[in-house]
Amino acid sequence: MLAVKTAAPRATFAKSAGCSSWAATSRFHTSSLRAASQPKPTMEPRLPRNLLSMADLSPVQMQNILSHAAALKSASKAPRTPGQLPLEQTLSGKTIAIMFSKRSTRTRVATETSVASLGGHPMFLGPSDIQLGVNESLYDSAKVIGSMTDGIMARVGGHEEVETLAKESGVPVINALSALYHPTQILADLLTLLETYSPKGTHDLSSLSGLKVAWVGDANNILFDMLVCFPRLGIELSVATPKGYEVDKGVWKTMEDGVAAQRSNGGGEQGLKGITQWTSNPLEAVKDADIIVTDTWISMGDEASKEQRLRDFAGFQVTSQMASKGGAKNDWKFMHCLPRKSEEVDDEVFYSKRSLVFPEAENRKWTIMALADLLWGRATHK
Repeated sequence: MLAVKTAAPRATFAKSAGCSSWAATSRFHTSSLRAASQPKPTMEPRLPRNLLSMADLSPVQMQNILSHAAALKSASKAPRTPGQLPLEQTLSGKTIAIMFSKRSTRTRVATETSVASLGGHPMFLGPSDIQLGVNESLYDSAKVIGSMTDGIMARVGGHEEVETLAKESGVPVINALSALYHPTQILADLLTLLETYSPKGTHDLSSLSGLKVAWVGDANNILFDMLVCFPRLGIELSVATPKGYEVDKGVWKTMEDGVAAQRSNGGGEQGLKGITQWTSNPLEAVKDADIIVTDTWISMGDEASKEQRLRDFAGFQVTSQMASKGGAKNDWKFMHCLPRKSEEVDDEVFYSKRSLVFPEAENRKWTIMALADLLWGRATHK
């Protein structure tokens, strides 16, 4: 097993600014605010203008987004009087382009409902509406769509496509999935982990430091965004992929650079450090795991190699037997971003009490809503 010490130590967040300062800029109805479970993040001045990967966010910025997502979730579900809106309409009068060149269920539904809940107009542009870089150059599309909208949520092919949109559109862009990264999924995963492992009502990212997450499956965009995120939070990430399915070298360098930058900014050496381990043996990866995660073995665009991939991933199905034989913790949990095929995880695990997949799916909405509010609604970015 390849074991590389990569992460900054235990994530620590200053405690000088409580959630009351956050609430002062986040004007929910008072009754909803009282019902909301609000952690106490420290506010950095600005978020990045665009979110293209988790590498764009510092741990404190992640904390702020997740705290806001938790507050939005609580406020939306709190009892209210007839006619009372649960949320401030920060997107009123704004149009958000949802540009998806690939199919989507959870991300599309989460984005459209989030924009509508905040008073905005979600405008979906699917593969039959746009062909990025085909009928028109990506540069031209970015200029035109950016001039008519207030923000873009983009699901693309190559990561360079979303980078071009961010550079040329003139409006904040959120990456809804590219070949390299999937940051909105990782934010939903983190919120789900906080709801499971943090002291009740706190949503404190530092409480995740020391957890071990085992990834069993393909080396894909979700894993890559975990790599550039989890080690900086002190989360141990243990990866098992078949031989020949290795990490993108650029992603690995981004991970190492992010850890180095965090240390140089005062990360210190105290506490439990995150470790990234890489193996081709799933049993090695799941040893002492708190959470086992997998994903599709056949990503969009890989359909032509389906039969070969099924052969390559033989033995990688997540089962209770695998977890027990590999030595996962007795109370291990399971996560999957969906959609799921039975060869990736059996029904016993997928529908068990261990499974967090449906809360994880719902949290796509609340984390995307937080991003929509902060980047497109309140414009709390650089």
